[in-house]
Amino acid sequence: MKKMVLLMLYTGISLYAQAQQDLSQLFDSTGPAHPKVLYTYKGTRIIMGHSTDMLGKHELDVRVDHRFGDLGGEFGGVKTFYGIDNSTDIRIGLEYGITNRLMAGLGRSKGSGAQHQLIDLLLKYRLVEQTRDGYVPVSVALLGTAVMSCMTSEADPHQAAYFGGASDRMSYVAQSIIARKFGDKLAFSLSPTYVHRNRVGYMDENNLFALGVGGRLKLSKRIGIVAEYFYPFRSQASRDYYKAQGITFYNPLGVGLEIETGGHVFHLNFTNSSAIQETQFIPETTTSWLQGQFRWGFNISRRFTLFGKKDWKK
Repeated sequence: MKKMVLLMLYTGISLYAQAQQDLSQLFDSTGPAHPKVLYTYKGTRIIMGHSTDMLGKHELDVRVDHRFGDLGGEFGGVKTFYGIDNSTDIRIGLEYGITNRLMAGLGRSKGSGAQHQLIDLLLKYRLVEQTRDGYVPVSVALLGTAVMSCMTSEADPHQAAYFGGASDRMSYVAQSIIARKFGDKLAFSLSPTYVHRNRVGYMDENNLFALGVGGRLKLSKRIGIVAEYFYPFRSQASRDYYKAQGITFYNPLGVGLEIETGGHVFHLNFTNSSAIQETQFIPETTTSWLQGQFRWGFNISRRFTLFGKKDWKK
């Protein structure tokens, strides 16, 4: 009987160890048996939203994101030099790789929605990485963002920028990013997204779900075409109310050119969204490509390695 118990115990421990090994291989595909796919995208962003790519451990990313004014339409054309005279939104941020799986960021944005003067905090965690042998078919990352408006409160309590308390200034985003690289040239991603804004205007929605899709087509070793689109699931009642007020909501769409130059990643992009933060461009885009209300902008990313071995060499 004792031998039988010991045998069962040994078998159970062996099966548990094997299960743990299989699970660790699934979530850590860096071993030689399952080589990971590198550079699904060149940077941590596609255009407007995040990619599954991460900063490495001890990497510091200094980011500048800029959106100009409308190229055409009522506020574009020659009189504004096709939008260059105006800036709808600007973000300057610092982002840091805590580990190879976890990064954090802090940024300041002008803001281009109902609320302005925004401070954002973000955390992004890489759950799994795609492997070249197909053992793990996709890469998955999780993103959480908190945004606070520092602007002076509006006097009208019906406005989205009226702040009765500090919590009214807060907005949040939770997002999962699922990406797959097909061969050496093509990448595709899906981004189910949840946006919560503590303070919104009348008939707007505090909670909004959206689905983002994005992709990258590699043209050369350092250049690629990127595209991104978000579909917010706003209620028809909310759409109809704002349309009666002369406001039409549009789905954010962006296309651009991604260029890597050593430690820099540069994006030259065109979007109908005037905002940079997910809490604004997903629920509050009111400009249309078809009416010339799109703009060119750029994202600049410059990475530095801190506390690496080479930094301690004499």
